[in-house]
Parts: sequence; C-alpha cells; structure tokens
Amino acid sequence: MRLYHGSVKTVGQPVFGAGKFYNDYGRGFYCTENKEVAKEWAVDENVDGYLNIYDLDLSGLSLINLQSPEYCILHWLTVLLRNRHFEQDTALSRAGMKYLSEQFRTDYMDYDVIRGYRADDSYFSFAQDFLNGAISVRQLSEAMHLGKLGEQVVLKSKKAFDRISFIASEPVSSAEWYPKRAARDSKARAQYSRMNKDEWQRGDIYITHILDEEIKADDARLR
Repeated sequence: MRLYHGSVKTVGQPVFGAGKFYNDYGRGFYCTENKEVAKEWAVDENVDGYLNIYDLDLSGLSLINLQSPEYCILHWLTVLLRNRHFEQDTALSRAGMKYLSEQFRTDYMDYDVIRGYRADDSYFSFAQDFLNGAISVRQLSEAMHLGKLGEQVVLKSKKAFDRISFIASEPVSSAEWYPKRAARDSKARAQYSRMNKDEWQRGDIYITHILDEEIKADDARLR
C-alpha cells in the first residue's frame, strides 16, 4: 500500500509509541492514500512542510476498515468518542455518548492498522450536532462525505511500524497548499450549512430514537 504523511518535517522512520493520545483513533501514525490531502496537511499558515512517501507491507497485518459494510457510521463515532473531547453540554448528548459507547463499541485496538474517516474540526462539529439531536443518522452519514476529506490509514501496532518503508520526501509550499486546505474545510462547512437539516424523511433515526428504542448495532436500519 502506498501511503502519504504530511508533516512540517521529513519523517524517515515513524516511531512506535509517539504521537498524541487525543487524535481520532488514539496514538498512532496517521497517513492517507490521497497525495493531495497529505500535501494540504503538511503545511500550516505561512509554514512550509513535507510530503513523506511510504510503502506499507500488509502481509501478516490485521486491518479493520470502519467503512466496510459490517460497520455503520455510529461505530466510527464511538471510536471518536473514546479519543476526542466532546462537549457534554446537554443531558441528551451525555446519555447518547454513554449508550453508543456501550452498544457500538469496536475492538479497534486489537488491530495493527485502522482505515476510517478523517475527523477534522468541521466533521467533528457534525458529530456533535448528531449527539445533540440536530441531525439524523442519515444526515450524519451524508455530512461525512462533504468536502471529500476521504479516509485515513493509521498504524497502531509495533508490527505495523516494522512493515512501513520510507521512500522519499518532497517539499510542500504553504503558499500553494494552505489555501487549498482552508478551502476544503470551508467547502464542507458551506455544504453542511446548505443541507436542509429540518427536512424529515420517513425512517430517519435520531439519537432520541436510538435511546428510546434501545437500537443495537445489528439493526438493519442503520446500514
């Protein structure tokens, strides 16, 4: 698998055990198969960066794909709940977080590699709206495709870190790529604001329905 990692520096050999605990999937090495997205995340405003290129040998590695048909958007959200800080400012969001954590929990930490959605700030706010009852499961799923941020691939285990090989790095200009990064986020927010979040569709499921009906992860309506 060819992977890309955007950074303010060249990362010749990723270090197992490094990184932040509060990233989407916890501590790990975050990559993407999308070269353009990696370039956007290599830079900050007025700060140039590097596109790091790798090959990952998947033979013998276990991989969980949270976007495969056996999982729904709420499995991904539950992983996010374990690693990112959510404002629990309503009784509904607190009850929803507790229930999802119990009923949609995945054993993602048992895998060497994780593939799943990316949750930058705009996407994180979509998840908060769902927990506060503002949007349905259907609308949350649709929102996750806005702006086309795509998915990320995360190395979690020492075994996975031993299987990644550095190929090269390329300089990335902030002047060119930071505006593209900002535009992608702005596009997602603009598309989300234009969504008719008040439009009800027959069969829509909100966090209140999940709690009241005690909907479980195997419910076909969530697929």
